[in-house]
Amino acid sequence: MKTILATAYAIHPTKGSEDGTGWNFVMQIARFNRVIVVTRKNNREPIEQFQQRNPDALYERIKFLYFDLPQWMRFWKRGGRGALLYFWMWQFALPRFIQKQNIGFDIVHSVNFHNDWIPSYLWKLNKPFVYGPIGHHPSIPFTFIKHTLRFWVRDRMTALIKQVFWKTSCALKRGIRKADHVLCINSDVLRVHARLMNWTLMPAVATQDYGWEPAASSDFSLLSAGRLVQLKGFDLAVEAFARFVKSLPDESRKRCSLTIVGSGPELARLKKIASHYHATSSIRFIPWMERAKLMNVFKRSSAFLFPSHEGAGMVVAEALSFGLPVICLDNAGPGELIDASSGISVSNHSREKTLEELVQAIRYLFDNPRTLVELRAGARERFEKHFHWNVRGNQLQSIYNQLT
Repeated sequence: MKTILATAYAIHPTKGSEDGTGWNFVMQIARFNRVIVVTRKNNREPIEQFQQRNPDALYERIKFLYFDLPQWMRFWKRGGRGALLYFWMWQFALPRFIQKQNIGFDIVHSVNFHNDWIPSYLWKLNKPFVYGPIGHHPSIPFTFIKHTLRFWVRDRMTALIKQVFWKTSCALKRGIRKADHVLCINSDVLRVHARLMNWTLMPAVATQDYGWEPAASSDFSLLSAGRLVQLKGFDLAVEAFARFVKSLPDESRKRCSLTIVGSGPELARLKKIASHYHATSSIRFIPWMERAKLMNVFKRSSAFLFPSHEGAGMVVAEALSFGLPVICLDNAGPGELIDASSGISVSNHSREKTLEELVQAIRYLFDNPRTLVELRAGARERFEKHFHWNVRGNQLQSIYNQLT
């Protein structure tokens, strides 16, 4: 049995997104190995409380080390503000902290944050080094954000900062070159880092099995979930569904609904779009809820509408686990997580064209209940083969075995 030293800046046993992937990656590593996990001190309380309430034999193989920079070096950080800058500083200081612990391990693995532009320095520990999954979020096409100048400027400034790191950061280039294996969330990582040698395409997203019901409801209930920000494309979801439901006769309209679960700065704008199309009675907005409650909403839905521009999407894996076909954009994010047997992806070159294709995709599922049943089975099968957490654990162990 090997000992893996895993660094997970974001890790939480009951949250989703990056925190959830951190926790689940560690648990999967522990299926086959001993694990030493280095994370931030503010993660200690929720981890220890969860372990006390939810005993698991795997905990015996996991040891947590909690590390932060001194207060005088991080007094300026507040919540998410400054998180990426602090993560860079934290990464830089990690090797020295680990060396001082005088601990033995066989492989070092930098698990998260899942981005491809802030360098890791774990290669300095002179052990086989696994880097990632690292992810890439491309810039949102101008056609989708031209109405919001402030967001467009921020998105392009972020892209510029990333470009500077990719082209000028010797530390980033050296870290990637020194990695014995790089895990890539999506194909865009391979496009940006074209000289990668030993790599595996491995989406960071996966989920556990909450069970599913093959038969769809007689009602046509679409679901979308996530933080209500422009990156997620909820404006496309609301407008496409509103156009679809507006075209239906009154009797059919009663059978159709869209539920959006999430909170964020886009809420008022999304409600305005729904009102503009007189679709407020068919679109329900629910504030973000605990993950267990959200899973119950998944169970009652027919399909998942998620035209997000991001490079991943934990909710896509969750939707597939419940046998929900996914309607999304044909991009390097959700578009790479599904296939023709588990959902429908639409083009993202023009906002109006994308909206038309989203409306067509929704109508296709509504008009073809037999196809919907087939896609539900295909979605469930894709989850079982590609997005169950145990699949990730098996992939990781195969990679570790190649390194020692």
